[in-house]
Amino acid sequence: QVQLVESGGGLVQAGGSLRLSCAASGRTDSIRYMAWFRQAPGKARLFVAAVTWSEGDTAYDDSVKGRFTIARDNARNSLTLQMNSLKPEDTAVYYCAAKNGPGTGYDVWGPGTQVTVSS
Repeated sequence: QVQLVESGGGLVQAGGSLRLSCAASGRTDSIRYMAWFRQAPGKARLFVAAVTWSEGDTAYDDSVKGRFTIARDNARNSLTLQMNSLKPEDTAVYYCAAKNGPGTGYDVWGPGTQVTVSS
C-alpha cells in the first residue's frame, strides 16, 4: 500500500505562485507514475500533470502548460507542482495520485489541498 499526503496549498493573488508537495510512503517501490489532478467546486476532477517515476518524463494539460512544472524526487519519495502565473480559474482542490502501470487508472490518492487564487 502507498499513502500520499499533499501540502502547500493556500490563498494567493492572481499572477502569484505556489508550490505544492506530495509525500509518498509505504510501498513506494511499486510506483511507476505520479500525477496531479484538481477539482473545482461543482466540477469533475481533471488531470493537471503527470510524471513517470523512473524516467522523469512529463505531460501537462494544455491549460497549465508553460505555467506549471511537475517534478519528482525519487530519493525523497516526493512529488512537487510549481505553479506560476496563477489565475482565478486555477482555484480548486489539488490531489496527488499514483499508479503502478501504464494501462491502469490512478488508484492511490491523497486527501487533497486547497488552492484559492483571488482576482
